[in-house]
Formats: sequence, C-alpha cells, structure tokens
Amino acid sequence: MKHTCPLQTQRCGGCPLLGKDYPAQLKAKQVRMEKLLSRYGKVQPICGMDNPWHYRNKVISTFAAGNGGKLVSGIYAAGTHKVLPVQQCLLQDEILDQVVDAVRAAARRCRYTPYQEDYGTGLLRHVLCRRGFASGQVMVVLVTGQPLLPGAKNFVKALMEEAKRRSVPVTTVVQNYNPRQTSAVLGTEEKVLYGKGYILDTLCGHTYAISPRSFYQVNPVQTEMLYTLAVKAAKLTGKETVLDAYCGIGTIGLTAAPHAKQVVGVEKNRDAVRDAIGNAKHNGIANAKFYAADATQWIVDAAEKGQTADVVFMDPPREGSTEAFLQAVAKMAPRRIVYVSCGPDSLARDLHQLAKLGYQVESIQPVDMFPHTEHIENVVALVRK
Repeated sequence: MKHTCPLQTQRCGGCPLLGKDYPAQLKAKQVRMEKLLSRYGKVQPICGMDNPWHYRNKVISTFAAGNGGKLVSGIYAAGTHKVLPVQQCLLQDEILDQVVDAVRAAARRCRYTPYQEDYGTGLLRHVLCRRGFASGQVMVVLVTGQPLLPGAKNFVKALMEEAKRRSVPVTTVVQNYNPRQTSAVLGTEEKVLYGKGYILDTLCGHTYAISPRSFYQVNPVQTEMLYTLAVKAAKLTGKETVLDAYCGIGTIGLTAAPHAKQVVGVEKNRDAVRDAIGNAKHNGIANAKFYAADATQWIVDAAEKGQTADVVFMDPPREGSTEAFLQAVAKMAPRRIVYVSCGPDSLARDLHQLAKLGYQVESIQPVDMFPHTEHIENVVALVRK
C-alpha cells in the first residue's frame, strides 16, 4: 500500500522510497544486500515490518521563522538549510507529532524566537522528543543557542497545558545549550526543567533509562528483533566472557547477560556509560560492567595485556569499525564475532578485513529498521577458522 505526503514535492528527503510499495522496497533491499555481501556468505531473507508506518520513537524538529515571522519547526529540505514546516510525518510516532505541536504552541505563548545561525541571535534551535514504546513516557529536549531560557517555568507550565489540551503526555523537560556552529543537534550543557531528566523504556525484557544524549534505536519493534537475532547468533551457553563494543546504554550486552558468564561493555559516550551502569543495577544484572573509553583504544590495550573474550558483539557507527580495532579483536581471538551494522558498505569493507584476519561468515541477516528509506541494518555472525 502506497502513501502520499505533501512534503515530497518540497524536497523533504525523509522518505526517499515512499513512491514504492513496501514489498517492492524489501525486494530491492534484499537484492542490494545480496550483490554487496553474498561473496562473504549466504544472505538470509530480509526481516521487514508488519506495519511500516509511524515507527520512529524519536523526533528532531528545527525551529525557523515562518510566514509573518510566526515560529514554525520542521525538517531541512534535502541539501539545504531551509526548514520545511512539519505538522505530521508518516514515519514519526503520531503522539510525538502532537507533542512537538504542543512545544511550538508553548514557545509562541512565551514569545521565543528562532536561533539565527548566521548571526548567533535568537533562542530556539531544535526540539528533540523521545517516547518510550512500552512505557509511554515522553521526553522533551529544548535545544537553545543561548545559555539562559527566559521564563523557563512559564514555558513548562504552558507546555503542560498545551500537552493536556492535545491529550498527550510529557514526562520530563530538559534544556540543552548548543552554541556551536555545527550540524550536531545537541550541545554538552543541560538543565532539567521538569521531571527526572530521563525516561524509561522496556526492550527484550529489560528496562532502560534513556537520557537526552543516549543512543537508543529509533524503531522499537525492529530493535527487539535485531537484538534477539544478535544474541541468537552468539550461540551463548552461559560460560562465555562477552565483550560488547560500542555498547551505548548497554542494550545488546544486557540482553546477552542472562545467557553469558560475564559481559564487558565499552563506549566512548560517558553519559551512555553512566546509563548502562544504572541499567545493569536497575535490572539486577550483576555480571555486566561498563567502561567509558574509545572502543578501538580499549581493545588494543586489552589485547596487549593478554585479555580475552569468547564472543565479541560490535555495533559501530555507520562509518564502520577501524583496522586497528579489528586487528585487536583478532588478537583476542574470540571464537565468535557478532557484527551489528547500520552501514552495508562499511560492513562489506570490514568483513573483507576480518576474512584476512581468520574469520569466516556463518550467517548474514538483513533487518529493515528504517522502512521507506535507503538504510538497512545487518546482523552478521562470524566464526574463527
């Protein structure tokens, strides 16, 4: 079934595959993965979604001045810094559409102005909203170009009134200060304006605290499938030491922990590591520990000290891993590597390197995490030859 969106004609770019029906999208992605990855092993049929709409539990909306100077927010037109006002999106959680609308209304009531990047003037840059799929809790992060939010209490009060008017929840409100000239949405300074500054959600039977800068997959239905497939690919017996590299808030490692002897997670983002440690405690998982460090450097150091792991999970960013990381992992000589990839091209490059280092692909499982876009995730199981 095809859907149409008025933003398509305005170069939105958020749903480049919207013109194809969903089965055709899945077929095209399957063909692409087979062309790219079948030289390393058999590519299993892609795991799609029963309902590929409104799956995103995270929304980022950018503020701008609309007609008559009215405060609007939306998405950048492809390849530009022109903001297209967005009221509804076919990919976003429909409740979050209403929450963002409530934020806009509250900001207008407080007479807040959009940030002008070229001049460093104005106040509001973006709003980031997250919703717990299982918990229903909603986080609002207001990103400002100035350190002070005038009338912050009035804004929170107005937001709660607007949210109530739309019958949507707001669990916590955070101000994030980002003064940099950058495409990165969030800065490093934050202030909790309402609630606890984080929300809770449940994934694969465990509860996770999600703070503004934590990495958390945006498609909860497919994430549950992705992590279940990853742990299954590890073939754990309860006796293994497991290394979870690029661990984020610990989701893969903590999903694996009940099936392993010990889990060690490594992540560069200190906020995420703090969340991971808290998540382990909150879920009563005593056999997992987490380190805040660059994954490559940590593995290199650990390998030089003679530390070993039976299974390594790796879930790197889209640009993939590094040659130094892969060499260090090979030096550890785990019997299995489970590579969770969001970048097929970098995955192919890294699989070529791992083959040279003595690892053979056992299975390749594509997962459609982002319907109506070109993106594809893969879970690849490798065994030491």
